[in-house]
Amino acid sequence: MKFSQDEALFDLLRMAVDDDCSPRFFTRKLNDEEWRSLRSMCHKQQISAVVYRAVSHLPAEQQPPSKLMFQWAVEAEIVKGHNGLLNAEASRLTQLFEAQGRKTAVLKGPANARLYPDPNMRQAGDIDLWVEGGRDSVIALLKQMGYQLFEKDLLSAHHVQLRPEGDVSVEIHYKPSSKNWSPFSSARLMRYLEEKIQNVERVPEGFNIPSMTFALAMQLSHIQHHFLMDGIGLKQIIDYFILLKHATEENRREINAKLSSLGLLRFAGALMWILGRIFGLDASKMICSPNQKLGKKMLDEIFVGGNFGMYCKSSKSKHWAVLWLWRRYHIIRKFWFSPVEILGCELNYWFGFIKSIWIRIKFRRLSLWYLKNTK
Repeated sequence: MKFSQDEALFDLLRMAVDDDCSPRFFTRKLNDEEWRSLRSMCHKQQISAVVYRAVSHLPAEQQPPSKLMFQWAVEAEIVKGHNGLLNAEASRLTQLFEAQGRKTAVLKGPANARLYPDPNMRQAGDIDLWVEGGRDSVIALLKQMGYQLFEKDLLSAHHVQLRPEGDVSVEIHYKPSSKNWSPFSSARLMRYLEEKIQNVERVPEGFNIPSMTFALAMQLSHIQHHFLMDGIGLKQIIDYFILLKHATEENRREINAKLSSLGLLRFAGALMWILGRIFGLDASKMICSPNQKLGKKMLDEIFVGGNFGMYCKSSKSKHWAVLWLWRRYHIIRKFWFSPVEILGCELNYWFGFIKSIWIRIKFRRLSLWYLKNTK
């Protein structure tokens, strides 16, 4: 069988998310170079431990060479250990804020990982912990609890970045999600999420999670935001497939009815096509009709940029002018994925640019990026 890296990866992903991890999904026999290329792609997409679950269940004659297999196993063990740290920290923080009388919920990360066939196979990032009370109240509480917050930690409109303790990074969210760029759909999105986040559930891992309808809406808006601004990877695609795998028909119907008003319909169509392409997700399990044209373009973007677009070569330039031009082009060329969002993003950018002209004149710098990175 002719080697296709994409197809081989898709076969392994189908196997990895299967509850039984059945080898029937992978009938190929790859040579050493093909395995190295595939593992490099997994690293780029931050899904090495996910794919390792499939690889480790293959018959011996189909597995990678022993040296590569050992390296892969070590990486999977590191991911497993980090997941343990995140679960323990999420549980500790939950109890800490409960002692202060605050409701909390883990928004992504550990909340998603626990739904995987093997909860330790998802490559974890940080902990996104929603704490009730609103911005001013949550910030005041953090200071009262002894957390040291600096001005640059408070720049985000929806979360506070805590200073890392050990190997775990934590964001405390006083809003359930970042906003859309369109003020109209954004207002509807935030009202919906604020309502849904009130219903949380304690899980055996020791922390609270939001409802499935909240997760489907919030994470879809989160993925759209990152795709339009930076990029996304297969890690986020797998997350959403796992959510849909656990969603009920009622969950899907509710989200389907909200997609248009929340500004997520076109992007959701592209995502559904990708889930069908990679995992064979049946149309009856989707939250809307798949959009093949946009889906193909999105999948191409994912493979070019890797996780969060970190491997896109055009973003590596150190000159601010090149970065600025690339940034504007990178956003505008995704116009058809969400025209209203892209228009809102650009209007917001230029409005902010005009408001900051006096700062640029004061420092005689056209680029504020230069000022932020030379302090």
